[in-house]
This record gives sequence, structure tokens and C-alpha cells, in this order.
Amino acid sequence: MNKYACHKESFSNDSKILHICTTKFLKKQEMKVLKFGGTSVGSPENMRAVMDLVTDGEQKIVVLSAMSGTTNSLVEISNYLKKKNKDTARIFIGNLEENYKKVVAELFTSEENKKKGLKIIKDVFQTIKSFTSGTFSEVGENTILAQGEIISTNLVTLLMNENGHDTKLLPALDFMKIDEDKAADLNYIREHIKPVIKEVGDAKYYITQGFICRDADGEINNLQRGGSDYTASLIGAAIDADEIQIWTDIDGFHNNDPRFVDNTKKIDQLSYNEAAELAFFGAKILHPQTVLPARVQNIPVRLKNTMNPTDDGTLITAESDGRGIKAVAAKDDITAIKIRSGRMLNAYGFLSKIFKIFADFRTPIDMISTSEVAVSLTIDDTRNLESIKEELDNFGTVIIDQDMTIVCIVGDIIQEEHGFASKVFNALDGIPIRMISYGGSRHNISILVPTERKKETLQALSDNLLNGL
Repeated sequence: MNKYACHKESFSNDSKILHICTTKFLKKQEMKVLKFGGTSVGSPENMRAVMDLVTDGEQKIVVLSAMSGTTNSLVEISNYLKKKNKDTARIFIGNLEENYKKVVAELFTSEENKKKGLKIIKDVFQTIKSFTSGTFSEVGENTILAQGEIISTNLVTLLMNENGHDTKLLPALDFMKIDEDKAADLNYIREHIKPVIKEVGDAKYYITQGFICRDADGEINNLQRGGSDYTASLIGAAIDADEIQIWTDIDGFHNNDPRFVDNTKKIDQLSYNEAAELAFFGAKILHPQTVLPARVQNIPVRLKNTMNPTDDGTLITAESDGRGIKAVAAKDDITAIKIRSGRMLNAYGFLSKIFKIFADFRTPIDMISTSEVAVSLTIDDTRNLESIKEELDNFGTVIIDQDMTIVCIVGDIIQEEHGFASKVFNALDGIPIRMISYGGSRHNISILVPTERKKETLQALSDNLLNGL
């Protein structure tokens, strides 16, 4: 990429859009960004393992999630507060605080650092407890949800320094920001992260929080579930890192879902486009938006396994490792909507009116197919489904099918080459297909099936398409 050129690219994913404009030379950073998820820091033993993995003498920024289970507990506490059940919320807060006191007792060796660890826990839980009185708002909820990452990063920073590793904490709330549309503000992040690094001082290792950020009003917010992956990519793009590494509990992308299918295989290399399709359509190993900032800066993304660190994992770059079908992913909780109307016949403007309804209710559409008298589409956000249906009823007969699954077949699938579609449909002989999307992208064929037939569909594709690749 020409670092002197000004470029502006927009990538759409779900309802969010990432806008990036680079207008000046960015000095290449000899630094990697590593992200570790909740399982990787889910116990004192795992925290020590992460410390051993990152302290190899090379300078890096380490992005951490909350300890596994913590965010779920904080969501539960917030739900009780929203229901004004403050007594139950206090019980859950007390239980979680006691659990963290046990973590501190096991994590640190010196009495001094145990006291420092308990001080971290005390300060965080005072913040959480402050919301058990007065009115509870969305700002309070987001503040509570942010405390898991604040705890984990403070504890790991203290642990690394106790063990003689030169480590500083970078407060993510000082540089991570989303705009009015809840899209990541990469220009803001780029402008603010380097002054924050300068302010905390030189260090061999920097620790920061994933997931959490500030919104356009300066209030604490977040990048939604799985957002720590996205944080790492945004930071990597902001500092123009050498590589972005996402560490999880699996050896990278597999060519099918190992929870449902036997004999899956790890994929050694994917293109940005292929990885984005797999992540968006259900591969849980990666947050769907992670590859977007990395792609703009052309930074490699590598998926690694904390339990098997010597494995190379999956490398994601601009290049694919060849044509053909690479993998299958499935996205559940899909609702199909069909609008049938004779008014569509030889009419114009009909589809724009349909799409406007979904835009007005801020509901993204995943798949779409049309005929002369009907349009079918899918959504995964049903919060406004009743209101959407009321509006659509004005245009024709509306049929809604829930409990559907999108199965996405991903690879470097060239539309002009023959055979790909027929291979897919032959593999799925006997499985009811509700919708098909093919031709909109050279990287996927998507089909819609009833969720009850999901496992059968994935296994059929594995047996007939993927085995032997």
C-alpha cells in the first residue's frame, strides 16, 4: 500500500460502516498486536500461560477480554438492576467480588501485590455497587459491562510486573471511540493512541482492554460481543502493526463447524474476503468486523491457539491459497420474510419502498431473492419484527418463517467457472432449501434451510464437498 496516498474506503457489515481516510505518511511500527479471549485469561493458571506466551522480548500490545463468565455475570447483574431488583443484584455482585478475591489470592506471590490486587477489585466493585442506588440507565449498564476488561487487564499488568516484565497499562477508554452511528472511529483512535502510549511511558509490553470504548458523547460503551477481536484489529491498523494475532482455544478456522461435523480440518490460509464471509456467516472464532481495518492497512491477521502455541494457525492476508471451496459456516436465529404482491408485476420503485421499511427500523437484511410477484429476504434482528410486518402488510401478503439457518459455502468461487453451484446442490439432494444467494459475491454461495436440518446440511456438505480437499 502506498503510505503517502490518501485513500478512503467504506466497508459495510451488519448495520455498521467503517470509514477510514489516511492522509499522511504513517511510520511502520515494529510491533505486533495480540488479543487473548476470556478463556485464555479465565483462571490464574491461564493468565500465567498468557504471560509466558507474550514475554518473548519483542515489543507488543496485548488486548485482553474479561475473564470467561464475567461478562455474563455482569449482564445478569444489569438485568436485575433494570428490573429494579436491587437486592438480588447486590447478592450477585457480592458473589462475583468474592470469586475475584480468590483469583487474587492465587494469582500473586508477594503480599504487597496481593494487597494491590485486592485494591483493584475493591475499586471496581465500588463502581458496580454505585449503580444499586438511584435510577439505572443504559450508561450505567455499559459502565458495569466494562468492568470485566478493566479487572483482567489490571491484574495481568500487575502479574507481569511482579514477574519482572516491563509492562504498562494503556486505558482503552482514552483512545477507543465509536461515532454517532456506532461505527469505529479509526481516525480518532489513530490520533489518540500514540499520545497515550507516550504518556504512560516506554515499555516492552503494553496491556489494554478489548471490547470497551467511548461513544460520540464521551460515555462508556462497547463494540458488542466478541468486540475484543475488533479492538485488536483497530489498534493494529492505528499503529500500522506488523501482524495482528487473535489467540483462542482452537487452531484457527476449520473448514466446517467441529461442534456439529466430524473430521473437520484446519485451514492454513484465507484471504480477507473469505475470512470476512466465514466470520459474518457464523464462524464464532472471529468477530465479523475484525478483518476490515486490517485489510485497509494490508496487515496480516493470524489466528492462534493458546493451548497449542507452536501451531502456525490460520493466516489471513490479501491473497487466497487457491480457487475452490474452502469452508462452510452456519448462522442461526434467522427469520425469513416473504412479501407477495401483484403490484410488483412490471412495476418500479416497489423494492425501494420495501427496503425503506427495514431502513426506518434499522434492521439489516442478510439475503434477498426476487421474482415477478414476490420478494423474500432474511433478517437476524427481530426486535422490530411486528412493526415491520404491519408496514409490509400494506404492500401484499406477508409470510414469516422463523427458526431458520443460513449456511454459507465460502472460497475463491469464480462465477464464470462451471460446476460450483451444481456440486453444492447435488450435495444437498433431499434437504429443503428455502432460499439461495449466488452471484452477489465471488466468495460465497448462501442457502437458507430450517434450523432443524442444519446439522444434516453441514454434514452433507462436509461429506460431499470438503472431505479430501
